[in-house]
Amino acid sequence: MYAIGIDSGTQGTKALVVDAATGEVLGRGAAPHFMVARLKPGESEQDPAVWVAALEKSVREAVKGSRIDPAKVVSLGISGQQHGFVPLGGDGRPLRPAKLWNDTSTVAETDYLVERLGGTKSYIEKLGINLAVGFTASKILWLKKNEPGNFGKLSKVLLPHDYLNYILTGVVRMEYGDASGTGLMDIRNRLWHSEAVAAVDSSLDKALPELVHSSLPLGYLRFDFGAKFGFKKVLVSSGGGDNMMGAIGTGNVAPGVCTLSLGTSGTIYSYFAKPFSDPEGEIAAFCDSTGGWLPLLCTMNVTNTTELYKAFAGGLTNEQLESLAGEVPPGAAGLIFLPFIVGERVPVLPNASAVFFGLNRSNFDRSHMARAIMEGTIFNLGYGFGRMKELGLRPSEIRATGGGAKSRLWLQIVADIFQTPVVTLQEQEAAAFGAALQSIWTWRRENAEDVSIADLAGTMVKKGTDTAQPNSVRIGIYSELQDRFNSLWRTLRSEFRIR
Repeated sequence: MYAIGIDSGTQGTKALVVDAATGEVLGRGAAPHFMVARLKPGESEQDPAVWVAALEKSVREAVKGSRIDPAKVVSLGISGQQHGFVPLGGDGRPLRPAKLWNDTSTVAETDYLVERLGGTKSYIEKLGINLAVGFTASKILWLKKNEPGNFGKLSKVLLPHDYLNYILTGVVRMEYGDASGTGLMDIRNRLWHSEAVAAVDSSLDKALPELVHSSLPLGYLRFDFGAKFGFKKVLVSSGGGDNMMGAIGTGNVAPGVCTLSLGTSGTIYSYFAKPFSDPEGEIAAFCDSTGGWLPLLCTMNVTNTTELYKAFAGGLTNEQLESLAGEVPPGAAGLIFLPFIVGERVPVLPNASAVFFGLNRSNFDRSHMARAIMEGTIFNLGYGFGRMKELGLRPSEIRATGGGAKSRLWLQIVADIFQTPVVTLQEQEAAAFGAALQSIWTWRRENAEDVSIADLAGTMVKKGTDTAQPNSVRIGIYSELQDRFNSLWRTLRSEFRIR
C-alpha cells in the first residue's frame, strides 16, 4: 500500500510516493508555479488553477518514477502555503486570483482590525495570537474594501491547501492548524472568534468553513480525478499548512523536539501539548495539524545574506564560504553582523538595515566577515529562540532542514548558540513527507488501528548522518555575544526607522 504527499508552495508543487508500511520514499515529482504579473508594489497573487495543474503534473511524475501499481495508493495528504486567501463564489469557482502569504498590501486593513479589537495586547488576549500583515483576515477585508462586487459574491473562504482539498474531494472544511493562521480563530479553544469575524464583516461567519480536528479524514478522492493516475479508492486526510506538515515530516510531534529551517528566511517551531501564547505577539501561536499547538518563530534573513556575500566576494561557492568562515575561531574576533538585509519580523524591525559592528585591524577581512554573517543569522534566530524558552519551551533536540542545513559549520553554530543538539534528516522534503505521514495515520485510524502520530513518525522519520553537539567553551563565547547582539539592535532601533 502507498501514500501520496503533496506540498503546494509559493514556487512550485512537490509530490512524493511513500510506502505506507515503512515510510520509504519511492517516487518524486515537481512542477513550478507562476505569479500573477504586473501587480502593484506589495501585492503577491497566484491563479489557483496553476496549483491544480502543478499538482497533476507532479503526482503523475512521482507515480511514474515510483513504478508502483497506482491502484494500491490508499491515502493522500496536502501541505499548502499558509495564510493565502482563495475566495469562492456560489458556483465553487475562485472569484479572483489568490492573495498569498507574502502579500503586504493589507497593512491598513491589519491595523484597522487590530484597533477594532482594542489594540495588539487585546487582540492577543482574545484570540491567543497576534494579527500579522500576511494573515488571511486582512486580505478578506481588503476584498471588501477594494472589490465590493467580488465580496458580495463571496460564498466560501478557503486557504490554499483547503482549495486543493476541495478540488480533490468536493468537501469544504478547515483543520485547526492552517485555520489558526487566518487571524480569525481562537487558538486556545479552536473556534472561530465571533468578534474578530464580525470586525471584518457581520455576515462573514456564513462563508467560513466548518473547523475539524486534524486527525479526521476529509473524504475520498473524486473518482474522475483519481482515474487520471490509475487510482482507485484513496482517502484524503485533512492536510495542513506547510509548517504544520513540516513538523510531522520532521517528527516534531512530541514536546522538546524542534524543527529549524535554514532557507532564505529562518523558522523554528516546536510541538506543545497545551495552548501556547506570547503576550508580546513575537512568536506566532499556531495550532498544529495533529491536535496540539505549534509556536513558531520566523526571521527574514538567513541564506539571503550569505548569497549576497558570496556574490560580493567574487562568486564563492557554498564550500568556499564555509572554508573561509572556518579559518577563524568562534566569535569572529568580536565582529558582529546584524543581518537585517530586508528588515526583520522578529525582532520587529521592518525598516532596519544590516550592520557590521566591531570592525578593526584584526577582523577586517573576508574570513571574519564570512564567519560573522553565518553567526549573525543564528544570533538573530537566537533572540526569538530565547523568547520561546522564556515562555515554556524545553528543547531536547533540533532537527534542521533547508539549504543552510547542508553546512556542517552552520549546524555547529546552531548547536552552540542554541545550546541544543542538532541533527539532520534523511528526507529533506519535510512538508510533502509530513502530508504523506498524516494521510497514512488517518488511513490506519479509519481501518481501526490504534496508532498515534508520534509512534508513526517515530518509526518513519529517519535521522541523517550530520549531527552537532553543543560545546561548553563555545557556549560561553556565544552567550556573551548573544547578549551583545540583543543589546546592539535595541540600541540602534531608533536609527533603524530611517533607511
